[in-house]
Amino acid sequence: MMSDGNYLTPKQIVAELDKYIIGQNDAKRNVAIALRNRWRRMNADPEMQNEIVPNNILMIGATGVGKTEIARRLAKTADAPFTKVEASKFTEVGYVGRDVESMVRDLVEQSVSLVKSNKKEEVREKAAQAVEELILDALIPPLKGAPTQTGFNTPAPVESDEMPQNEQELNEKTRERFREKIRNGELEDRKIEISVQQPNASGMGMIGGGMMDESSMINLQEMISGMMPKKSKKRKVTIGDARNLLMEDEVAKLIDMDEVKEEAIRKAENTGIIFIDEIDKIASSSKKGGGPDVSREGVQRDLLPIVEGSSVNTKYGHIVTDHILFIAAGAFHVSKPSDLIPELQGRFPIRVELDNLTKEDFLLILKEPKNALTKQYKALMDSEEVALEFQEDALESIAEKAFHINEEVENIGARRLHTVMSQLLNEFLYDVPDKIGPNAKIMITKQMVDEKLDSLLKNKDLGEYIL
Repeated sequence: MMSDGNYLTPKQIVAELDKYIIGQNDAKRNVAIALRNRWRRMNADPEMQNEIVPNNILMIGATGVGKTEIARRLAKTADAPFTKVEASKFTEVGYVGRDVESMVRDLVEQSVSLVKSNKKEEVREKAAQAVEELILDALIPPLKGAPTQTGFNTPAPVESDEMPQNEQELNEKTRERFREKIRNGELEDRKIEISVQQPNASGMGMIGGGMMDESSMINLQEMISGMMPKKSKKRKVTIGDARNLLMEDEVAKLIDMDEVKEEAIRKAENTGIIFIDEIDKIASSSKKGGGPDVSREGVQRDLLPIVEGSSVNTKYGHIVTDHILFIAAGAFHVSKPSDLIPELQGRFPIRVELDNLTKEDFLLILKEPKNALTKQYKALMDSEEVALEFQEDALESIAEKAFHINEEVENIGARRLHTVMSQLLNEFLYDVPDKIGPNAKIMITKQMVDEKLDSLLKNKDLGEYIL
């Protein structure tokens, strides 16, 4: 979307987010402005481009109100590389061996995947032609001296009513006949022998790995992998499977990886979004002391240079984090945003409080989003040729019960709907297709909802059902 002249306006971005997320208009407006500001920076005076820094956002709200979904959908709307990390995991760095720079490396990996995916589409047609030639070579090897794509040796019997003038003409006619059959899908189940590239794997453990940082480990593994010769393996597969296996190899040959790396780094630097969840877990409590608070403040100080802007070494090259958009989120039930160190607070100037979900919100969540739970379950049943329908008062009852369970037990936001819907529909999912066959129709009524879900409300110990 960065290269597209029709870059979405803030209002259009909010409209896209509205398709998947109910409410939270303040948060949507702020992320939409932040996204549009990227286009504005890229089109600003070149002298000012490096001076304009993104306004990072701190989302404050209970679990399940849509914080992660807003960030994820924003990245998808912008076709931007996106990675999500939990800030609390960095307090365990001595155990898991991860440092704060790993989130930037993860972002670059996502960016490389995005760019490669786009490049694959560009070369797919050319790769398909090469794959067709390889399959033909496996079926009807070209005669000696004729141009060939590969050296397979599985000749096929040739039948012909008229005798061509020479073997070359016979070979060409036979290949053309088989080319038509391949294109028409007549030979999909026929087996041929192909040669496919095997990925390099050193199979070596890193001795003393705990004494090396992650960047050094990555570079060492890349160097060892690069030194080892590439291996190919012969496999006997159907033409249908061969097409998929060979397509990956041919696409890889047509893609310039140096160009991919450069574009991926540029994309990550200018359009990347890093979502730091549970940032409240690394906020020091108001009472200063030792123990965990020291570790939490240490993580904050490690995060600070990344969010402020620094150069991080990745296996694809150096990336500068100055213009990456950071969106942090936390419930802040125990701590508060002011418990973060002042320097880190200053790097998240936009603060957005997300609203707790109401019964009305739950009802809208069940009905309106493109990925609404009701639509997901309908799609599952459709695959079994069973129609699933919900009466309006049944949906209202589901929303009301989910809301009350959140009040009675623990507020886990919209995730509670997954628990309730699973409890409601699991019996039907089990009975299809053994008891409920194709072309059947299941109608969910209010009475059915009350019968199946009232036990959840009566039972205060809902440990079995809490996500």
